[in-house]
Amino acid sequence: MILSSIHDKVQKGKKLFAVLIDPDKFPHQNLLKIITAMETANPDLILVGGSLVTSKIEKVVNVLKDSLTIPVVLFPGNLLQLTPNADGILFISLISGRNPELLIGSHVASAPFLKESGMEIMSTGYMLIDGGTTTSVEYMSQTQPIPSNKSEIAVATAMAGEMLGQKLIYLEGGSGAKNPVPTDMIEAVKKNISIPLIVGGGLNTVEKVKSACLAGADIIVVGNAFEKDLSLLSEFKRTIHSF
Repeated sequence: MILSSIHDKVQKGKKLFAVLIDPDKFPHQNLLKIITAMETANPDLILVGGSLVTSKIEKVVNVLKDSLTIPVVLFPGNLLQLTPNADGILFISLISGRNPELLIGSHVASAPFLKESGMEIMSTGYMLIDGGTTTSVEYMSQTQPIPSNKSEIAVATAMAGEMLGQKLIYLEGGSGAKNPVPTDMIEAVKKNISIPLIVGGGLNTVEKVKSACLAGADIIVVGNAFEKDLSLLSEFKRTIHSF
């Protein structure tokens, strides 16, 4: 089970490295380079999805599953990004916003499919944090991000998510964010929840990744950075697994 493995590693003080693949940026026929890089870097998880995906996600998942033994987890931006061939799914509720479709509406529509799929369902409280620019997820979700200087709002939101039964909390600056989630916010949230904390968005240097780990992130998600430089995968993995 993916979630139990995450909990086990977190309880031992280990950090996990997750690579986010947007099928539009890496369609299935162009995955060879990243698969080769991931064979070397060997991240803990592969997330597949994005705010707006026009390519067929199933083909990307199938290529990754056929080529690698790393768990492949869906990170869907909408109901079109579903396939039963993945190992699991982050069943995301956008708890930082007030869009009912992203709080519960789409979940109701997708629940029968997911139940039938046999995938591992990992309920995740997703929190969008202002990263200094308008991101795709902000525009597509039609929600306002939590201001980066309002750690108290982030803390209360994360606590509510855990109390509502979420198994993971995800702090996200958004794809292409100018600024990552502030370290003081990561630290404050981590101190007030007892479930694993995922952090992503704007983590495009080793120093930023290291700072997020030091602040308390349990799982680091990297997407945009490695799209430009695949060699960063191994550097990020060494940094994250050094904790």
